[in-house]
Amino acid sequence: MSDVYIETTDQTFERDVLKSDTPVIVDFWAPWCGPCLMMAPAFESLAEEYKGKMVFAKLNTDDNMRTPSAFGIQGIPTLILFKGGKEIDRVVGLQRRGELQRHIEGVLAARA
Repeated sequence: MSDVYIETTDQTFERDVLKSDTPVIVDFWAPWCGPCLMMAPAFESLAEEYKGKMVFAKLNTDDNMRTPSAFGIQGIPTLILFKGGKEIDRVVGLQRRGELQRHIEGVLAARA
């Protein structure tokens, strides 16, 4: 586990994400997913850059199937951005760092 993001699970998702006072971006991923692994360095870099402004979380879809199902995750990587416990934005597929940053900035500027 990294010190710049948290690992959330089906059991901790509500506490870690939905009840967070800080906006949260959740990376739904799996260890076998090539695009997920390719996007990981950008995710970690942004997590460092936005530390204190947004919580970065990863949820392994192989180990936690209930939460992805509840949010209609059909492909990975999928990133969902939450603010005030509500989904504000969703990004599906491999994204460049700049594109992820644009989504993050949009959520930070949005009202809950």
